[in-house]
Amino acid sequence: MLLVTACSGSDEAQKPAAQGAERSVRVIAQPVRLTNEAAKVEAVGTARAERAATIYPETSGLVTSVNFVSGQYVEKGATLAQLDNVQQRLAVAKAEIALKDAQQLLERYQRIDVPGAVSTSQIDAAKTAVEAAKVDLDVAKELLADRVVRAPFSGYVGFTDIDAGARVTQSTEITRIDDRDILFVDFSLPEQLFGQIETGSILHVDPFASVNAKVEAEVTVVGSRINVEQRSFTVRAAIDNADDVLRPGMSFRVSFDVEGDAYPEVPEASIVWGGDGPYLWAVEDGKAKRMPVTIISRKEGRVLVRADLQEGDLIIAEGVQKVRDGTPVMNIVESRKEISLDVPSGAVSAQGALE
Repeated sequence: MLLVTACSGSDEAQKPAAQGAERSVRVIAQPVRLTNEAAKVEAVGTARAERAATIYPETSGLVTSVNFVSGQYVEKGATLAQLDNVQQRLAVAKAEIALKDAQQLLERYQRIDVPGAVSTSQIDAAKTAVEAAKVDLDVAKELLADRVVRAPFSGYVGFTDIDAGARVTQSTEITRIDDRDILFVDFSLPEQLFGQIETGSILHVDPFASVNAKVEAEVTVVGSRINVEQRSFTVRAAIDNADDVLRPGMSFRVSFDVEGDAYPEVPEASIVWGGDGPYLWAVEDGKAKRMPVTIISRKEGRVLVRADLQEGDLIIAEGVQKVRDGTPVMNIVESRKEISLDVPSGAVSAQGALE
């Protein structure tokens, strides 16, 4: 009788244990979403002015005046230097006299009203002489204008080694001029990024000369061909430099994000580290399944991983310490808000519901 009682007691004791083995572990699970990796691209570019020119005289001669100082802003057409022009002014005066004489002769011929006094050929010759005199005058004026060195556009002039009294030729550099209201930054990218950047894209271009400067630029041109030797293409971005802080020739660190491949995105708290690397717990058919992962990137509590996961698959976000492979699990909430609907206010926290 005692033996039977003992056996019955043993069976009763085993029932809770068996029931406990099948009891689901409470966890918080979240669906996986696929997110494109944002890859950061960096390059080095050099700035150039929107318009830049080296100024040379149109002709040789003696400089009589230099009408600018280095670094000065000048308007388009401003006189930068004057060459001796005595001979050219005399040539203009002579051409004006010749034109006047030719016009007067033509007018006399045209006023004669006596038939046969002036032949048609004489009148035609007089007209031709007038036109030739006009051309000679235009040439003389052009040669006179060439004695003045003018700014081709508005901008800032650079250094000059020319002073009044210097003799210059057409190969003598007077100065350089830059229109730097807008700067262009040219840089190269590897060919695998072709198609990842387009005109209108906004980039960060930070000058190496100023660590704290944050500058934005807009892509204006994407190269139409790939350099076959370097396997790269050129991109040009424009910087608004209306405040005139930046200079042509500066080097810039160019950076922007490109959209990479899509990866499963999971909470950082769902990642567990084991002896063979990181893994997480997926939920399949109501049971925990250990799934190894490779971490691609981390950002603000979220992790992109390479794993056998699809959009919408459930993974355990909280309660990862209490499960093993094959453990039945119960997703107690879709959000923490649902916990407050199931229990009295203040009775239990979300974390407490997992315990």
